[in-house]
Amino acid sequence: MPIMEVDLHTLKVNDPFFGQYQQLVRDVVIPYQWDALNDRVDDAEPSHALDNFRIAAGLQAGEFYGMVFQDSDVAKWLEAVAWSLCQKPDAELEKTADEAIELVAAAQCDDGYLNTYFTVKAPGERWTNLAECHELYSAGHMIEAAVAYYQATGKRRLLDVACRLADHIDSVFGPREQQIQGYDGHPEIELALMRLYEVTQEKRYLQLVEYFVEQRGAQPHFYDIEYQKRGETSHWNTYGPAWMVKDKPYSQAHQPIAEQQTAIGHAVRFVYLMTGVAHLARLSQDESKRQDCLRLWNNMAQRQLYITGGIGSQGSGEAFSSDYDLPNDTVYAESCASIGLMMFARRMLEMEGDSQYADVMERALYNTVLGGMALDGKHFFYVNPLEVHPKTLQFNHIYDHVKPVRQRWFGCACCPPNIARVLTSIGHYLYTPREDALYVNLYIGNSVEVPVGEQTLRLRVSGNYPWQDQVKIAIDSPDPINHTLALRLPDWCQQPHITLNGHEVAGTAKKGYLHIARTWVEGDTLTLTLPMPVRRVYGNPLVRHVAGKVAVQRGPIVYCLEQADNGEELHNLWLPEGATFNELEGSGIFSHKVLLQASGFKHSATHPERQSLWHYDTSPAARQPHTLTFIPWFSWANRGEGEMRIWVNEGE
Repeated sequence: MPIMEVDLHTLKVNDPFFGQYQQLVRDVVIPYQWDALNDRVDDAEPSHALDNFRIAAGLQAGEFYGMVFQDSDVAKWLEAVAWSLCQKPDAELEKTADEAIELVAAAQCDDGYLNTYFTVKAPGERWTNLAECHELYSAGHMIEAAVAYYQATGKRRLLDVACRLADHIDSVFGPREQQIQGYDGHPEIELALMRLYEVTQEKRYLQLVEYFVEQRGAQPHFYDIEYQKRGETSHWNTYGPAWMVKDKPYSQAHQPIAEQQTAIGHAVRFVYLMTGVAHLARLSQDESKRQDCLRLWNNMAQRQLYITGGIGSQGSGEAFSSDYDLPNDTVYAESCASIGLMMFARRMLEMEGDSQYADVMERALYNTVLGGMALDGKHFFYVNPLEVHPKTLQFNHIYDHVKPVRQRWFGCACCPPNIARVLTSIGHYLYTPREDALYVNLYIGNSVEVPVGEQTLRLRVSGNYPWQDQVKIAIDSPDPINHTLALRLPDWCQQPHITLNGHEVAGTAKKGYLHIARTWVEGDTLTLTLPMPVRRVYGNPLVRHVAGKVAVQRGPIVYCLEQADNGEELHNLWLPEGATFNELEGSGIFSHKVLLQASGFKHSATHPERQSLWHYDTSPAARQPHTLTFIPWFSWANRGEGEMRIWVNEGE
């Protein structure tokens, strides 16, 4: 069934909560990140990304600096700019982006190749280390940026660069004898070429994605072949020589995808790969690939997903570990992984029309993705722990990847521009337009126009979601229009109530959506009441890290305890089983947000002067009454360094 993408020119986010984030991205994040890419941010790790392009283009002297995939930061910034221009035209910003695009074009080689690391630093080593060096990954991000900028501005300059690059890749990779019969260690090219195919309708791009997907994990193994061919050299030696070549599950290359049973390896790589596979499966109507997506999604979502929408439970390899292994303090849960999870969920939604994917998408967005950026738009988390004890981080190296506060920038800066591009393109996630229905996935306030045959359906969504429980959807189409609206019924909401023009509405519930078919007229108003009581969340008994503990959630928002409100020793706080919650209107950085309080208790030392670690027969702690204050987890660490935890002890 045909799927259309919402044109972001016709969608305006006017949500009181989420609109602030889009404005923050426009006014602060995009300019700040432009300064970072130009190395104009004090006390931040240098980027050198734009200088790398200038050097590659012959416009200045110097040496390449940064990660082998440093180019991708520029691409993601350009994509964020593109989607932002759809929301709010900005001639000066567009001029800056056009100049950056000219710089990218000047760095492209005559044969279409584009990668500043290999152009400047290792021109003789092109396409010799796909397992480790991200060449196709960087190309994929530039292709994504090109598609976005073309869709936003109608300008073909970067799209032409991307097509030349894609054509070059198509000539280099494939089944013919003189071609490289391999694929990249870091998936991204797959999802990007699917985007390029949709815009250009060039069948070769779809066929190339199919080739990359089906080659992955085939024997004899491509990584081993190219490793031998280049003389057994390696780029990354973090865990020993050529570990990326040898640890094939790390890049989902240990088996053909059709044989893989679990989400495994580097979490970002997994979701980027599966985003491309899901898109390919739908457009090529490939049932076997659809089954691969369903199987691997189910393992990830049912056995390896954090309550926050985070994935990747270990710092070693930024990777999944095993079913039900979800530690809270040593977790990785990279911001980019949750963004990739949203992308995978979006493609699954397009294929399946099932709300379970939108539920996960919402969980990732309102918790880990928003939490990856500080409320000032200038500090970022790479890693998103569910529990932090700052005094321990400095000395216990199992936590080396965990930071107690957000950082200004990263030498490996994949997350900040990734957050910016997903927040500016959020309109693509709000709706799934299908020929038979318009699926409303997320209830962020917006106005939108969606083609329905020869007509245009105009909607206006309003409310103060996710803090207040009522959402209104008004029809603004001047002419009557016959269509189906499919409204998502969130998994966290036990008793949703929907009326049309003040009366009970008849609809059909299907896969978590209420389908309402009728001839819509201007002024029709749907009112969704989605009650948001505070709910306690318990872990599966196989998740040993949360045994005896409970988490607190209201609507899609996961809450946490923070030292600023509750003092030190959060591990000694207990929430009684029967405790009730008071909802409080936040102030300051929590303005317009809901805070929660409950009466609990704290275990405190009865004789603090006694320093013994262990005590026979009698507990050295006594219960003292203590008010527990919970804040939205995405907003933690905006008041300085301190302890934090989501899962709290539950007792009588």
